[in-house]
Amino acid sequence: MTSNRHNNQAGRTADDTVLDAARACVLAVGVRRTTLTDIARRAGVSRMTLYRRWPDVRTIVADLMTREWVGLSDSLQPPEDGRAVRPRFVEGLVSGVRAFRDHPLLRKIIEVDPELILPYVLDRCGASQLVFLERFQEALRAGHADGTIRPGHPERQARAVLLVVQSYVLSAPTMIDDADADLDSDAFDADLHHILERMLAP
Repeated sequence: MTSNRHNNQAGRTADDTVLDAARACVLAVGVRRTTLTDIARRAGVSRMTLYRRWPDVRTIVADLMTREWVGLSDSLQPPEDGRAVRPRFVEGLVSGVRAFRDHPLLRKIIEVDPELILPYVLDRCGASQLVFLERFQEALRAGHADGTIRPGHPERQARAVLLVVQSYVLSAPTMIDDADADLDSDAFDADLHHILERMLAP
């Protein structure tokens, strides 16, 4: 099974069908309780078909996370509306953090299978993080060019931005108290906006 083999839905691949099935399974029971048989049955393919492409459930879930996170990032790209780079970049980051924090797949994994996230926090960057770093660098260079982002090493700046926003995605739920207006999601998002502005302003 290859990624360019299309099913009956225009623009979608056989891989998408499997990843959709994996998403449904993980949302229902978590990663540890999902089996290749579950995914194959839901996707309408044989287990052998899955084995040709993925050796186990975790590799399917890794591809699923990459698809979901990069797809969400694509949907949150700020429009080219004539404004300077920094305000658009910061607003996009804050809205992205909120969207990621509320993403049902991420929430399920953190609640039920948090060990799947730990390698990407403690050991190495995943495919989606590398995509984010590339996009951050592109925005930072544009901000250097228009003078709205302080000069600096774009790769290091991009990594620093990722460290900040990643902590607000993964750790903020331990700090947020939506019963208190001073500690709710909006309050923390406002602080994140302030932090990023101060971090990036010339």
